[in-house]
Amino acid sequence: MIDDLPHRLRFVLVRTSHPGNIGSAARAMRTMGFTRMELVLPHRFPDREASALAAGADAVLDGAGVHPGLVDALAGSSLALGLSARRRGVNLPELTPREAAIQALAAAERGGQVALVFGNERTGLENEELARCHAMVRIPSVDDFSSLNLSQAVQVMAYELRMASLGERATAPPSLHDEPPADAAQMERFYEHLAQMLDDIDFHKGRAPTTIMLRLRKLFQRAQMDERELRMLHGIFADAQRMARLAAGKK
Repeated sequence: MIDDLPHRLRFVLVRTSHPGNIGSAARAMRTMGFTRMELVLPHRFPDREASALAAGADAVLDGAGVHPGLVDALAGSSLALGLSARRRGVNLPELTPREAAIQALAAAERGGQVALVFGNERTGLENEELARCHAMVRIPSVDDFSSLNLSQAVQVMAYELRMASLGERATAPPSLHDEPPADAAQMERFYEHLAQMLDDIDFHKGRAPTTIMLRLRKLFQRAQMDERELRMLHGIFADAQRMARLAAGKK
């Protein structure tokens, strides 16, 4: 395993209800050599039950970041993969855990930061949360009993990442970008600017923007743009907004 690979892969647990699952997930990560945990709005943390079920993986819990929203937990990451037990309304590429592990390691070997995102125990990831991911990962369980415990899902992904890192794989393909890939925070600022620009030019014409923004998110997530490409598009949006203001002033 590459020396700094564990630091390039983060396990993001979103709205975790039971602190024991946080501890069990920390144990699952640590047994496979991963240490970076990020928590989004956990119901209770820190907590005695989390520490007890970590079974010695205290360093994972001690180093866990706690965030008010998913965007903060994804900051710096250039690839986010969302775990979901069932297909959702968000139309994302769908990967098996093994395929996801290979893609995640290839991105990490190119120097990127990768996030594996896990939802709440009862409801999983919401559509809005999945929309911030580049692909969805489904563990191929049986149809009539598909719900894994959160820590079990973490264990499956940690195991696949471990096996992929130990196996003989082809050298990671070089990045097609000349500049660093845009991270999650930069992409969120881009989507905010895109939404504002579409409003300014009256693109929606009174219709609800939700569906078109989800589709545009999917398009731009798939493109995996770099920082220079984002700057170019921000410039285009700013010019479109300027022209919209000029046109409005002429009326």
